[in-house]
Amino acid sequence: MEGSGIVLEEMNKALLIIDMLKDFLHPTGKLFCGDEARGIIPFIQGKIEEFRKGGELVIFLCDSHPRDDEEFELFPPHCVEGTEGAEIIDELPVVEGDLVVRKQRYNGFYETDLDGILRRNRIDEVEVVGICTSICVMDTVGGLRSRGYRVRVYRDGVADFDPQAHSFALKRMEKIYGAEIG
Repeated sequence: MEGSGIVLEEMNKALLIIDMLKDFLHPTGKLFCGDEARGIIPFIQGKIEEFRKGGELVIFLCDSHPRDDEEFELFPPHCVEGTEGAEIIDELPVVEGDLVVRKQRYNGFYETDLDGILRRNRIDEVEVVGICTSICVMDTVGGLRSRGYRVRVYRDGVADFDPQAHSFALKRMEKIYGAEIG
């Protein structure tokens, strides 16, 4: 408002797309999350288009494990570096200006430069989509909130192979982490 002395700061947003990878989303993938998980692809395509048109940051956060990763004591080997299973699904092509961040743990901040990327781009709000709601999505949202980012998670943009864990994770992210669930 002119003359009011009030300065309105523009919120810089980023879209964080978590683990939309072939091992999770192709029926022959090592940890296929099911047809319901594939159902979120159109929603994510729409969010990506919205962010790109608005000139906002699009970040693909991708599981990427060495062949002998200790996580394989809990889960079958998946998203092994250099394999087709570790690739982003064809329905969500990466274009110039998008960023890809590789991770080895559930929390997208563990031994990555995700926080640095968000800070350098002056991001204060992150919208989150992807899989699995109860694992990498929830842990990364916790990491975002503990670093002071505003977070929105879209129900139509997240999925899990375990429906009960999915519901629990949405409640936890909202009630404990303070994320907005849209």
